[in-house]
Amino acid sequence: MQRLRAEHAALITLSRIVTEMVRAPQPPRPTELAAARGLLRDTLVRHLKCEDWALYPRLKASGDPALVRITREFELEMGDLAADFVAYDDKWTAERIEAEWPDFCRETMIMFDVLAVRVEREESELYPLAENLRPARAAIGASIRDESTISS
Repeated sequence: MQRLRAEHAALITLSRIVTEMVRAPQPPRPTELAAARGLLRDTLVRHLKCEDWALYPRLKASGDPALVRITREFELEMGDLAADFVAYDDKWTAERIEAEWPDFCRETMIMFDVLAVRVEREESELYPLAENLRPARAAIGASIRDESTISS
């Protein structure tokens, strides 16, 4: 969970850097924008893969009905974020950004708003439930170990 929260912080920071760039009336140097966008893309893709391939399956397998329900809700509501971001990123080449700067700025802000909502919801709704699951599992594990020690 620590890693996922750190990636959220990195995503927010990188989004702020790109947001500062898109608030300018003219595009920044293409290399600067490409570097910031590349870091954001790489962080987001890594983060979403970790959630989709590791976190969500574990939460759904928890047996906790509330956790299973909210995990499924997140998957349904936000499952297209990776594909949407890749489509956005592929669409906006350096040449197109230069030629259509206002449109790029508008679409970037929309994409970052969607990303911010997801981060906020995960931080406030999903992650606390996931963190509460870990202590419960640890207590169950300790209880099982204690029982096996007593019966030995």
